[in-house]
Amino acid sequence: MIAGGGFGGFYAARALERTLPNQSARVTLVNDANFMLYTPLLPGAAGATLDPRHVVVPLRAELKRTELVIGRVSGHDPAGRTLAVERVDSSPLELAYDQLLIALGSVSRTLPIPGLAEHGIGLKSLADATAVRNQVLQCMDIAESIDDPARRREYLGFVFVGAGYAGVEGLGELQDFAAHAIELYPRCRADGMRWVLVEARERIMQEVPESLSRFAQRELLARGIEVRTRTELLALSQSAATLSGGETIPTRTLVWTAGVKPSPAIAKLGLTRDSSGRLPVDRTLRVAELPGVWAIGDCAAVPDSSRPGSLCPPTAQHAIRQGRLVARNIAATLQGREARPFTYRTKGVVAELGRNKAVAITFGVRWQGFPAWLIARTYHLLLMPGIGRRLRLLVDWNVALVFGRDTSAPGRLGTPTPLEAEQEQG
Repeated sequence: MIAGGGFGGFYAARALERTLPNQSARVTLVNDANFMLYTPLLPGAAGATLDPRHVVVPLRAELKRTELVIGRVSGHDPAGRTLAVERVDSSPLELAYDQLLIALGSVSRTLPIPGLAEHGIGLKSLADATAVRNQVLQCMDIAESIDDPARRREYLGFVFVGAGYAGVEGLGELQDFAAHAIELYPRCRADGMRWVLVEARERIMQEVPESLSRFAQRELLARGIEVRTRTELLALSQSAATLSGGETIPTRTLVWTAGVKPSPAIAKLGLTRDSSGRLPVDRTLRVAELPGVWAIGDCAAVPDSSRPGSLCPPTAQHAIRQGRLVARNIAATLQGREARPFTYRTKGVVAELGRNKAVAITFGVRWQGFPAWLIARTYHLLLMPGIGRRLRLLVDWNVALVFGRDTSAPGRLGTPTPLEAEQEQG
């Protein structure tokens, strides 16, 4: 039984299919959607260089011998070895298991900041990506018809809080998209936009060396993006963001990308968690207190062999390697063999900044600018499962390069308009 179909759960299921002999075991994957979201490409979906459908991997198409249950984990009976699931139609299910792999991932971590929950937007899901793009275009549409310059500034101000990978890549793609779209809005173009990146620590992109962080910041500043380091968000209203130091930025759009926390479903499993809410595991990825229970990815506190005393970072690279190893360890356990410890050293990092620029590290070599952008695109292309998905990415990227970004708002994907509402609109 695999709970969670993100990078860790998906690659574990695929590895189990390849490791276990046919018909020797029954593998079931529980996930809240019938696809795996390729989260590093969310900024591209938000910035209209990629069709949102092309940043997901259909689980049924890629996993040939795995049963798929669409639903949310709602409970766990460790003694009875059953997992409680609320199916997509809200029907309760009790699923028995011999081996349980917990790979439930993470959600956005918010803070008790006044107004943040009511007015902030995340960038963690496909719905978030389309919502942010819609918000940018809607703000431009409104601003174009406002005569009061002060009110127009509210709609043309955009703030990102959190300058890790998600924040910098998301801001870079959205600002690039908006700079292209604003050419279609004469009054907005005359006033210009304001983009602000807010980071509580001393520099942006703490995950990369300082030289690449400085390059990324210079690139953003050259595009007119304001960078506020050692700065925190104190309050958010419908029309303004208040920062530490007393600065108030008129804005109707604030995107929150300041960290993640384990999925709330982890708290329903009845297992011991650490201070951050993750499940402690040993080096073989086994939950120490229970036989036959394993955990990987963002929801697990996995010891990092390359940094003694530290835990593995919540990245797709680590989740993929953990998924592959835990599959081999589960197979070894079923066959009476010894499980192997998890050892992995990050091979590199890539972060796109928009406008065909990026920063990257590959096997210790640092890259920046256009060469890094090519490396980032190649990396994601090779990592995306399935030839069909890779071809879709190639087509989308090349269409965007030749014809520019699509400036239409796709609406709320997957939410049909009721017939009654259609009649009223007509």
